[in-house]
Amino acid sequence: MKAVYFAWVRERIGRAEEEITPPAHVANVADLISWLSEKGEEYAYAFEKPQVIRVAIDRTHVKHDTPIHQAREIAFFPPMTGG
Repeated sequence: MKAVYFAWVRERIGRAEEEITPPAHVANVADLISWLSEKGEEYAYAFEKPQVIRVAIDRTHVKHDTPIHQAREIAFFPPMTGG
């Protein structure tokens, strides 16, 4: 599946997107964030406050308990404000 990173998540990780293959025990968004956090210091920094990260699976916003097993694309966003 493709992971896509936006705004300061992208800046902290150092890339806009990448292909990932999570292990079988990674079942939902929360598990995926936890697994990604273990990939290195930059990922740990990007996901240090997982509760504030918004996620979209195949361009639909989802909660952290949403299963990821059929996802083609998972996007990670920091909190956003608008005006």
